Amino acid sequence: MKIIALDVGDKTIGVALSDELLITAQGLMTISRVGIRKDTGKIMDLIREHGCDTVVIGLPKNLNGTNSIQTDKVYEFKTMLENKMRSSGMHEIPLIFQDERFTTLMAEKVLIEADVSRKKRKEVIDKQAAILILQGYLDKLRNMNKQQE
Repeated sequence: MKIIALDVGDKTIGVALSDELLITAQGLMTISRVGIRKDTGKIMDLIREHGCDTVVIGLPKNLNGTNSIQTDKVYEFKTMLENKMRSSGMHEIPLIFQDERFTTLMAEKVLIEADVSRKKRKEVIDKQAAILILQGYLDKLRNMNKQQE
């Protein structure tokens, strides 16, 4: 199975997928936001298409760990996605939050170091942030499994 990760923003949603061994994260796409109902429908289509068994959603908190306005919007997105999945028979797929503090900043740095133009960076920054969110989650899973051995 695979894990899908989302970097939910106001204008776009960055999407990344794990490999089947749950080792690496690859960027899939950036979805332009249309409306929460259509956006969640598109995510559900991707979950089905790629056979994902877990959804990781980046949770944007303030640096001190408190909620921001964007945090509340992501909570609302997760609730809508959960409700839609429940009514579509996909209730067994967990939706998990992953701290996303600094991921956009780190994604920007990676893209700058790769000499990606400013215009191109704007197009792929959310997908790159989703990769970092997912890779962080995959690394955390691996560390938990090592500790249990």
